[in-house]
Amino acid sequence: MTAAIEVVNVGIIGGGLMGKEAAAAIARWPALLDHPVRPRLTAVCDVSEGALRWFERMETVTTTTTDYRDLLADDRLDVVYVAVRHDLHEQIYGDVIAAGKDLLAEKPFGIDLAAAARLLGLMDDHPEVFVRCASEMPFFPGAQEALRHVRGGGLGQVIEAHSTFSHSSDLDASKPISWKRQRKFCGDAGVMNDLGMHVVHAPFHLGWTPVSVYAILQDLVPERPDAAGALVPCDTFENATLVCSVEERGGAFPLTLGMKRIDPGQKNTWSFRATGMEGGVAFSTRYPKSVHVLRIDRGEQAWVELEMGSQSVFPTVTGSIFETGFSDAILQMWAAFLAERAGVLADRFGCVTPAEAVASHRLWTAALASFESRAAVDVPFAEHRSMGGPTVR
Repeated sequence: MTAAIEVVNVGIIGGGLMGKEAAAAIARWPALLDHPVRPRLTAVCDVSEGALRWFERMETVTTTTTDYRDLLADDRLDVVYVAVRHDLHEQIYGDVIAAGKDLLAEKPFGIDLAAAARLLGLMDDHPEVFVRCASEMPFFPGAQEALRHVRGGGLGQVIEAHSTFSHSSDLDASKPISWKRQRKFCGDAGVMNDLGMHVVHAPFHLGWTPVSVYAILQDLVPERPDAAGALVPCDTFENATLVCSVEERGGAFPLTLGMKRIDPGQKNTWSFRATGMEGGVAFSTRYPKSVHVLRIDRGEQAWVELEMGSQSVFPTVTGSIFETGFSDAILQMWAAFLAERAGVLADRFGCVTPAEAVASHRLWTAALASFESRAAVDVPFAEHRSMGGPTVR
């Protein structure tokens, strides 16, 4: 006798690229085997009626609106996914939480540390609300294998680690300005706000909490054309390289975090690499079927390439020999979110917690101070919480 499946009604606020990806993931839900939750997309909000028309293909969607408050007033709605500009996070996320809806929030969970901390405080007033943050990259099967290798002690004492997210979408200096290239919308942290969650997700879950940071931040294109062709300030950092110190029982090790909108040769790549006294591991979404493991045996060293299949955190109908992709990772992220919400995630890899999101903002704030002072700056993190993520005082 099979266990009853919980049906969860989902609403989306923000019908752009990631809103559509979320809808597509929900539509592909039958690809998951024996998941205890079944999401049903019933409502979508976007300020653009043109964007809303795309969702007409979803048979379960009964409500489309340009006012997100219409969604929050719907008692039938259980979960809300929000993908909007960073400067809108605090207001809309706060309203979702205050309405008692569970929330899957897009990065960076507020435009800055103060906004993120206020949201965390609001959650304390609404302990019944389940909140997580979106970051799909570590849900690739190869990433999961790399993390299992680290957790299983395959590195021994850690020597160093790297986590980098790169693309080259801003390489063209004539590309028109957008909200992500303006501080008033994106935030002072710039690319760290935009890409940083992907970079710290795996390290934070491994318990690698930076205690200090030295930051090199680059504003490579100070002006871009607006819609009329006139040059206007492009005042966000496109690239950020953070050299962090992480303390473990065996001693401190360097953790290098890279977030780059201008990295020639890259399309959209997250890479993770770590080495230790007993071995190493490396994975990149650029080569999603390959995980490289460094084996050290009787003084000899060899990088071994492991060929990965399609299976990640939750099993799917896809044959195990086939490759995985970005949409598959989003499906796995949603599966993890809804499983944890239902209390059945167990020891599987989970989404970014709000405390981890606030911790990332603490790191970006310290990085900005480091850039201004041209010196290493302490990061005021508190003790760890479960899954290795830092908790915030």
